[in-house]
Amino acid sequence: MSQWYYSDAQRNRHGPVATETMAELHAAGDLAADTLVWRDGLASWQPWSALVGEVVPASAGPAAAVSHATAGPDAPADAPANPYAMAEPRSPYAPPATSVDPAELHVAGGEVVYAGFWKRFAALAIDSLLVGVVYYALLIAAVLVAGVGMAGFGADSGAAGAGMLGLLAMVYLMYPVISALYYAGFESSARQATLGKMAVGIKVTDEHGRRLSRGQALARWASHLLCYVTIYIGYLMAAFTDRKRGLHDMVAGTLVVDQWAYTGQPERQRRDLGTVTVVVIALAVLAMLAYAAVIVAIAIPAYQQFVQGAAGA
Repeated sequence: MSQWYYSDAQRNRHGPVATETMAELHAAGDLAADTLVWRDGLASWQPWSALVGEVVPASAGPAAAVSHATAGPDAPADAPANPYAMAEPRSPYAPPATSVDPAELHVAGGEVVYAGFWKRFAALAIDSLLVGVVYYALLIAAVLVAGVGMAGFGADSGAAGAGMLGLLAMVYLMYPVISALYYAGFESSARQATLGKMAVGIKVTDEHGRRLSRGQALARWASHLLCYVTIYIGYLMAAFTDRKRGLHDMVAGTLVVDQWAYTGQPERQRRDLGTVTVVVIALAVLAMLAYAAVIVAIAIPAYQQFVQGAAGA
């Protein structure tokens, strides 16, 4: 028979209790829809709304119709105070000891807010900046090391040439390697999001709202090449498709959604852009305008010199 644990409003752990006791607590209205519970066999804590169907027969009413009360019987005096950071299990039936963030729990069903084009643009701007900073920092360090190494070769042109080829290979290969490790690593992590996506409050899932495997995340990163081949039209598709999917999402079978989608607290999802997104978009626009101004400032004198040279000839 399963042994259950549950938390109260102060995140105090209660249990173990039998399945029949959980049914009685449910009937008494002592378990809320978002109360975190655990039973043997689960890998992590889950909201009660996701498991109530195992305890309460369908004939007793809709599984989701649970109370929002959170009171419960007193926990043992030696019970840990926080269900998200449990002490070491004392038996095979104790709940997991790892920390659990409610935003990391997968709960199927419920409303899903898809991440629109502008949130994705802001996240991409942040991520591109971070990857670029790491790339250039490593590149500068590699160039300095390679320069010192080639200076030591002296007149050995063969060794110097090999060193130069290695440096060129590093220049062209380092960026995609850093980018792949960054995107695939973060998007397959427990947070399901890169640092840019975390900043704007979105995450990446598969088509069923589940966390991506490393292979799926790497395939999604590789599919970005299609957006470059289509002159960024693949990215723009996220502004018009029904589930806000870009071309790379369609190929990889992924979704980009609010960070609280597919969790036990879908009501926390946001449809507005948010402060971070607005600020990043404004800075990106200013940066593009500044870049355009620099190009114009360089191009006009060059064009005037060309015209004068052609007239003189």
